[in-house]
Amino acid sequence: MKLNRRTFFKLAGTAGAVALAPAKATATTDAAVLDAGRRGVLVDTTKCIGCRACEAACAEANTLSGQVALDDAAAFAKPRKTDTASFTVVNKAAVASPARFVKQQCMHCVEPACASACLARALDKTPAGPVVYHKDRCLGCRYCMVACPFDVPKYEYEKALPYVRKCTFCADRQEKGEAPACTSVCPSGALTFGSRNALLDTARERLYAKDSTYVRHIYGENEVGGTSWMYITDIPLEKLGLPTEVGSYAYSSLTQASLAAVPFVLTLWPPLLMGIYSFSKRRNDVGAHGADPREEADHV
Repeated sequence: MKLNRRTFFKLAGTAGAVALAPAKATATTDAAVLDAGRRGVLVDTTKCIGCRACEAACAEANTLSGQVALDDAAAFAKPRKTDTASFTVVNKAAVASPARFVKQQCMHCVEPACASACLARALDKTPAGPVVYHKDRCLGCRYCMVACPFDVPKYEYEKALPYVRKCTFCADRQEKGEAPACTSVCPSGALTFGSRNALLDTARERLYAKDSTYVRHIYGENEVGGTSWMYITDIPLEKLGLPTEVGSYAYSSLTQASLAAVPFVLTLWPPLLMGIYSFSKRRNDVGAHGADPREEADHV
C-alpha cells in the first residue's frame, strides 16, 4: 500500500488530535470512589505534646540523619522544613497559649500534582494512598518540586548522582500490613492511622461534639482535591504553618491539557519531520531529472 502525501498528513493529523484530546471521565472519577479503600492519617494537634518521637521513628525507618539530634529548644526556635535528610518535622504553632505542635510531611494528595507533572512517572500514586518515588525512572527535571503546593519534594543537590527525596508514607510497611513508623510510636494519640473515609467520620465526630472547641474545618479533606494526611485543631488554621490558600481543586487538573501534548511531541513529531524531509527530497530528486514534480508528489 502506497502512502501518498494526503494520506500521510491525514494520519498525522488524526493521531495528533487523539494525543491532544482531553482525558476521559475516568481521570476525574468521583472523590468518594477515589477515596474508597485508601489509607490516611488524622493529626489532632490538641493531643500532640511535641515529643518528636515521630521524627526519630521516621529517621530510623528511612535511615536518615536529619535534625533529630536537635534539642527541643533548638527544634522549636523557628519553623523547620522537611529536607532530603528529614522526611518529617514537628514545629511549634504560632500561638502563645495553649502550646500547640504540628507535624509536617508529604501530604500524599488524592490527586497529586507532583505525579501529574512528572513526565517519566517517577512519582506514582498507589491505590492504598502513598505517593511513591521510582528513582530508576527519574529524569531530574524537578517539575515535581515546582508543582507541589506544599513544597515537599527536595532534590539532593549536594550529591553527584542526585535523586528527589520525600516522605513515602512508609509504603513498604503498609504493604506488609504495618502502620507508618511515625504513627506507630505516637504516645499521645495525636496520630491516628486508618481508612481515610473512617478518619473523616472520626474527625467530624470530634468537631461537632457537644462543647467542642475545635475549629470546624478538617484540613486536607478538600484542600487541593483532598490529601491522605488530615488535620484538626482548636487554633486558627493559619497559625499551624500549613498553607491555607491552596484551594479545593486538584492541581493535577491544571497540568492535564499541557501534558497531553507530550505523546504528540515525542512520538509523532519526529516521523512528521521525516515525512516532510522525504517529500522535499523526492521533489528535488524528481526536479533534478527533469520530470514534472507535480506528477510524482502523490507517490511520496
